Amino acid sequence: MCGIAGFIDNGTMDHRERMATLDRMCRAIISRGPDDQGTMLQGPAALGMRRLSIIDVAGGQQPIFNEDGRIAVVFNGEIYNYLELRHELEHRGHRFQTQSDTEVIVHGYEEYGADCVKRLRGMFGIAIWDSRDETLLLARDRVGKKPLHYAQLNGALVFGSEIKSLLQHPLVKREVNYEALSSFLSFGYVPDPLTAFSGVSKLPPGHILSFRRNTVQIKSYWDFQSYSPHQAVPVRSEESYVNDLRMHLEDAVKVRLISEVPLGAFLSGGIDSSTVVGLMTKLTGRPVKTFSIGFSEGSHDELIHARITARHFESDHHEFVITPDICGLVGEIVWHHDEPFSDASSIPTFMVSKMAREHVTVVLSGDGGDEVFGGYTRYLVDRDRAYFDKMPSVMKRALLRPLVERMPRSWYGRNFLYNMALDQTDRYLHSMSLFPADAKRGILSQHSQTLLNGYSPEASFRRLFDHSDSPERLEHLLYLDSKTYLPGDILAKVDRMSMAHSIEARSPLLDHKLIEFAGTLPSSLKVHGGETKYILKRAVEGLIPEQIIHRPKHGFSVPLETWLRHELHPMLNDLLLDRTARARGFLNTEGVAEVMAEHQRGRRDHSQRLWALLSLEVWFRTFIDRAPELSFVGEKEAVLSKV
Repeated sequence: MCGIAGFIDNGTMDHRERMATLDRMCRAIISRGPDDQGTMLQGPAALGMRRLSIIDVAGGQQPIFNEDGRIAVVFNGEIYNYLELRHELEHRGHRFQTQSDTEVIVHGYEEYGADCVKRLRGMFGIAIWDSRDETLLLARDRVGKKPLHYAQLNGALVFGSEIKSLLQHPLVKREVNYEALSSFLSFGYVPDPLTAFSGVSKLPPGHILSFRRNTVQIKSYWDFQSYSPHQAVPVRSEESYVNDLRMHLEDAVKVRLISEVPLGAFLSGGIDSSTVVGLMTKLTGRPVKTFSIGFSEGSHDELIHARITARHFESDHHEFVITPDICGLVGEIVWHHDEPFSDASSIPTFMVSKMAREHVTVVLSGDGGDEVFGGYTRYLVDRDRAYFDKMPSVMKRALLRPLVERMPRSWYGRNFLYNMALDQTDRYLHSMSLFPADAKRGILSQHSQTLLNGYSPEASFRRLFDHSDSPERLEHLLYLDSKTYLPGDILAKVDRMSMAHSIEARSPLLDHKLIEFAGTLPSSLKVHGGETKYILKRAVEGLIPEQIIHRPKHGFSVPLETWLRHELHPMLNDLLLDRTARARGFLNTEGVAEVMAEHQRGRRDHSQRLWALLSLEVWFRTFIDRAPELSFVGEKEAVLSKV
């Protein structure tokens, strides 16, 4: 596990400037790799990395070259099938100098070219420099577990695991991408390929970028859509599907147990993480080190469920209880995200990673089960609201929508009626939005609305929804969430918060072989009647406790509603309504104050929206108002004295 960075030069820097720039880019992501730094200058290419030693601790330093030194690779991630690939490549005549998984990439590229990434089973952000034709290849894993950013500027290409690394290059400017911020307000994160910085992009999951002769080409090498099922009912017995799923689950966990350093698991008390812990225990034959987070507020405390699983498997269990004062970490969390990020579960993820790092270097997590097996309750809500589609569209347009638009935004029931008036795609997008379009107009300044010129963040989501060719509506929802919410929120959160503490997080439920199998499952085995993740629950019967399998779905929520009304209310006022925020002119301060007042009075729970606005303002102060430091230590007094 590492962080990578580099650039293809446009000839404006001498050797000393190039090396100094590359060194700054690497030091900006030191938390991703505290063990070692490797750099290379070869022709116009500058490649660098920070290493967290997991496999071949003694000999896996990067960059790694092929036999004649003309091809080099830097790599962030893990390749779980590297021993099989190594054996195959050695039989084809390739000579290996290390025992690391990284080296199979460079020899795989020699043998198969860019198609080598299709053979990799794992999580990765890869940069390959081929000096033979001066081509740079960037590749990101299939589902987006590992990040990779790039910027093409004045004949140069700059890339890195984190945006703060790119900002160390003199050509990359700290300029705001207002369309990305509009998308953030809509969905709570900045979706791929956008970033909050103008000129900087995310390489989408499952894509390869090649840069040669100042030309960028991007193509997909894998997609969820490629195996979407076309049957609405099972074509074989349910028990047959269940047995196959058990086999795939066990295999996905087994390959992720390869490590030369201590290994454990995040345990939330839900079915996904409990399944992972159960299979780890079964496969290793010994207690697993498990790590859980709880809250002092009982209604949000998940520790009771985590303890059930921990006791069942007799794990070496560790816990931490979060109190409101921990929210002073908002600045550090934003700094590690590089972008505004509204998911407050970053806080417990940050803290559980910090706790785990005291005991292990690698953890397995249960992320991805909801997107793969249909676990979100919003899928049930969407199905139940399908009867709205029977309402004539002319009635919605001519009667219901005008009625809703005349109602004050604060009226109870307005959001439900507005949702009713939409077509099926927009209805789902509205229900998953942080600030739907009408609410966003209330908090954006007139200047911002003019600047955005009608930009609609929902447009790209509609295209993704329509992209799936499955006849089953659920598969469209799963495809959309897997392409947006999964990489943009869930995986970004786990990667940034775990890497903040130099800990590697592996996600067995997002193994691409498991995903491809799940794609062959009929929708009726994912959401069955009123039960989500039906087939996963069937598959883990007898493995994990019954109380965990059949407990109601409960997301990992943070007690923000109470905290923002009491302990954190002064921080909100100081950051969202002060002179600096008003002078910025991006938001309508009166609209923001109205949201704050509604929350404070208890009329509405606006905790997610307020946390998003807080994150946005802290991001402005950390990354735009001034150049960010190379570590968060230098940010605390300069930017966050009020937090």
